[in-house]
Amino acid sequence: MEKRKKKDPKDMRSGYTTGACATATTKAALIALLTGEEQETVTIFLPVGKYATFTMEHTVHVGDAVRCGTIKDAGDDPDVTHLALIESTVSFIDGEDVVLDGGIGVGRVTKPGLPVPVGEAAINPVPRKMLHEVVNETLAQFGVKRGVKVVISVPTGEELAKKTLNGRLGILGGISILGTRGTVVPFSSAAYMASISEAVSVAHAAGQQHLVLTTGGRSERYAMALFPELAEECFIEMGDFVGHALKHCKKHDIKKVTLVGMMGKFSKVAQGVMMVHSKSAPIDFNFLAELAGDVGVPENLQDEVRAANTASHVGEIMSEHGYDIFFNHLCEACCYSAIHHTGGGIELSTFIYSMKGEQLGRAENIDNIDQIDWHRG
Repeated sequence: MEKRKKKDPKDMRSGYTTGACATATTKAALIALLTGEEQETVTIFLPVGKYATFTMEHTVHVGDAVRCGTIKDAGDDPDVTHLALIESTVSFIDGEDVVLDGGIGVGRVTKPGLPVPVGEAAINPVPRKMLHEVVNETLAQFGVKRGVKVVISVPTGEELAKKTLNGRLGILGGISILGTRGTVVPFSSAAYMASISEAVSVAHAAGQQHLVLTTGGRSERYAMALFPELAEECFIEMGDFVGHALKHCKKHDIKKVTLVGMMGKFSKVAQGVMMVHSKSAPIDFNFLAELAGDVGVPENLQDEVRAANTASHVGEIMSEHGYDIFFNHLCEACCYSAIHHTGGGIELSTFIYSMKGEQLGRAENIDNIDQIDWHRG
């Protein structure tokens, strides 16, 4: 079978956010409520500054309300809500206010620290603004002054939310209605970075002062075993965005941060690289050889380190020759870089693990680069 070719990023198709879909279905339902005429398509203006047209899957009259739905198209972005049905149920109420709420499959906020108050549906600020604007504009278009209630639903939202961080953030019962642009850029890092920021904010609002930043699910499992006394919200998957996560910890005055990860990414952190994607920057094997020299590794093994293929290979060389102290020194270098990046004010610890869950090295409770006695200090 011929191997399927990866799409070139420039050929990837953008999609639409849940917020844009909710706005479109709200407009369609409100027009149907006002006129009695079902809308096959509606066009809305997106925050990104362009118009977009959405096709309605159905229009259902439920008593004095109308419910419309559209299928979310996330384009080529690997979004868990791609192809999910997004619905809006619109009805008239007394007065002239626009009231927003979440129905089935839309989560509800239970913890402080998010941009939506506790107790309200997890419809973020920009989608809320879009919904209010589309209701007011549509009412004005038809010369009507009435109060309107809008309930956004995602029938599969509760199941989809299990694939997100919502539970840990205290958003229960479904997904969030998100989007600041109205469009989804394929493989955009913005959404992931936003989730890190929210996670730090939620932990801070809960009074947590020790956060554990991990590079992925596996390292997070090791971290949770290392700190069983910490609440779940203290563990944050920062992925490749080490610098971004650290800066947000500093912004929220988090007193203690522990980094937990593996040789590859943390070798980059040690050398001062704060975005550790595989394509971000190469591992500096000369730097790793210098670290090895700091802890007494002889020149011939330093040469092997310089000639290594991967960071894991360096680790194998150090372990094979009994230089376990190297891993502790590498952890110190990570702390040094993190403190340098944040400008201090945070107590740093670093733990490096093997793929099999073996703790290779550690450096704990470092809050001043002068504590590290080595060639960069």
